[in-house]
Amino acid sequence: MYHTRKYEKQILKLLQVFPVVGVVGPRQVGKTTLVRRILSEMERKTVYLDLERNSDYNKLSDPELFLSRYKDSCVVIDEIQRMPELFPLLRSLVDEKRENGRFIILGSASPDLLRQSSESLAGRIAYLAIMPFDLQELPSFTSMETNWFRGGFPEALFSKNEENAKIWLDNFIKTYTERDLPLLGLNNSPVFLYRLWAMLSHFVGRIINYSDIANSLDTTIKTVKRYIDFYEKAYLILTLPPYFANISKRLVKAPKLIFRDTGLLHRLWGLNSIEELSGHPMLGNSWENFALLQVINAAGKNFDVSYYRTHDGAELDLVLTRGMEPSYAVEIKYSSSPSISKGNTMAFRTLKAHGNFVISPNGSEYKLTESISTCGLKEFIVNYMDKT
Repeated sequence: MYHTRKYEKQILKLLQVFPVVGVVGPRQVGKTTLVRRILSEMERKTVYLDLERNSDYNKLSDPELFLSRYKDSCVVIDEIQRMPELFPLLRSLVDEKRENGRFIILGSASPDLLRQSSESLAGRIAYLAIMPFDLQELPSFTSMETNWFRGGFPEALFSKNEENAKIWLDNFIKTYTERDLPLLGLNNSPVFLYRLWAMLSHFVGRIINYSDIANSLDTTIKTVKRYIDFYEKAYLILTLPPYFANISKRLVKAPKLIFRDTGLLHRLWGLNSIEELSGHPMLGNSWENFALLQVINAAGKNFDVSYYRTHDGAELDLVLTRGMEPSYAVEIKYSSSPSISKGNTMAFRTLKAHGNFVISPNGSEYKLTESISTCGLKEFIVNYMDKT
């Protein structure tokens, strides 16, 4: 069953402006299903190639000869990371006949990892990253709690029960460490790649300590930084930068770690149910990760995002800025009646954002203090992100 994604209109708009549209994101997030849906509604002739099929891969043994036959069609190339040498040819074909919507390329990694060459298709391509389902596109029959625990990958989120979701997530982790990350160019053993991923799961909601990770894995800080950058470009994690703008404070400079999917996070922790999560010592970290991800996804390109922390104890989980001006300063709490710390109060006063918020799982907005409001996660997104 197809579930409507918020990305449909964005892809259709890009196809009207650019010769090539790149749809990227982690494997199994629904890129192919989404693009097939869009193709079914297009009047233009389309050609679909899945480079994981040997028959389609072999069709491109002479790619110029094959693709030149379809100058009047929209050609879709799925899993293009298996043939990055196509990028220079696509540039040449587009320049030969400059027409919007000629190619749609799909890939399971960031543009930097996909290209693996100097050819960027600059000026000819627009990329759109597809992420797991979030609260903005959650069907009415699925709850926020389910989205939080199972994550947003369709096969896990819409599974009939927790056991099926668990099996799917475990296989996703296994396949990524044994096959997909190496195919993208990360050369190390599956055991090491899993250990690193599991280690990173214990840093969610925390500042990344590269030294601790390097010591635990018996490797160098330089190697850890390179691998974390690779995991981020594979859309498995997100690093949230610190806020720096004209503040004469000793600020923490390392990024904060966020998992792109809380379902994967919970499986790496070995959790089998929401009840087990409720008793887990990192429950608050999990909720913070989920809430941060939802707000960041909703913020899109309307805001720059960062966190705030100083060495004297002032801290906030999220700062949403436009230009150099903090629009919203946010602290996230897993509580039905949240309170704030002295460090939170210091940070709110220093940042002087246009709006100060404490986000909890549920609840209507009300004033916590004269200058600070508290509200539920959904309410914050609807009232302050969707209207930007």
